[in-house]
Amino acid sequence: MAAAAGRLGIAGPDRDNQGKGMWGFGLRQARRLALGLLGAFLLAGAVAALPVAGPSGGSAGAGAFLTGWWAHLEAFAQLDFGASQVTALPAAAELAHRLPATLELVGAGALIALVLGVPLGLLLGTGQRIRAGAPLIQIVAAAPVFCAGLVLLWLAAHVLGWPVGRHLGAAVSAQTAEAGSAGLEGLMRSFALPALTVGAAGAAAVQLALRRAASVAMEAPYRRGLRLMGLGSFEIDRAYLLPEIAAGLLASLGEITLALFSATAVAEWVFGWPGAAVLFVKSIALEDWAVAALVLFVFAAIKLVADFAGAVSAHALARGEASA
Repeated sequence: MAAAAGRLGIAGPDRDNQGKGMWGFGLRQARRLALGLLGAFLLAGAVAALPVAGPSGGSAGAGAFLTGWWAHLEAFAQLDFGASQVTALPAAAELAHRLPATLELVGAGALIALVLGVPLGLLLGTGQRIRAGAPLIQIVAAAPVFCAGLVLLWLAAHVLGWPVGRHLGAAVSAQTAEAGSAGLEGLMRSFALPALTVGAAGAAAVQLALRRAASVAMEAPYRRGLRLMGLGSFEIDRAYLLPEIAAGLLASLGEITLALFSATAVAEWVFGWPGAAVLFVKSIALEDWAVAALVLFVFAAIKLVADFAGAVSAHALARGEASA
């Protein structure tokens, strides 16, 4: 059994590193994380320096941009992220005010994505007959998140009779402070629509990751050998297939996080939810580069940390299963 398990060919990330030490793999991933954060830091400094270059072109504009870029990098290193050109408030204060609402939406969307995406991904990835419907599911999943938000908005207004509107999130939040439990009910209604939109996008990413992992695991050569050893399909799936699929899901954690944040930007815009994602979109439109740079760096850092955590967790799970 141990010999067969050693030949698993687990579908997690970095199969070439499977036989190497966990510490070595962790250090390599930490180096990738550090380089990614450095790149995000440099990009944020470049975005913040855009007003310095101005409309002038040529070598004078490039020189002014590079000088401003370096000045902003030095300021960022001292945790000075500048001030908003729209509100004159510190960019960090603007982000701190909006980020909790975005994280609430991402957290609720992630929960919905797991509840919907995991069963769907397992069914489409492991069921021989149901797998034929995977292309149809993928076509539906490819629909723009904006369309999903509009559909939910229409259903809430015309089917459920909810009082929805463009600035629903901010309006209901203000009502909550005055109306007590009635306002709380309205707030839950306003939160449900953007959370379902984000959750639908996350579920599409989760089921895709699970189907990819399951398709590799189902074709692994060790399954035939384990059957010849007398193990049934249920025992093989429980002991080997499920850990492989879980490792594949963890390996896609960064991809799923990116899908959730991308959907959050759309959901906040459609439903008027006062979060940091829509703050980033508005900052770009209003050329409020200090705020845009800080939000960009924070979102990139969250995605990079998710990549790191997912890769390390998936590798640890794969190594633990291979040595079982």
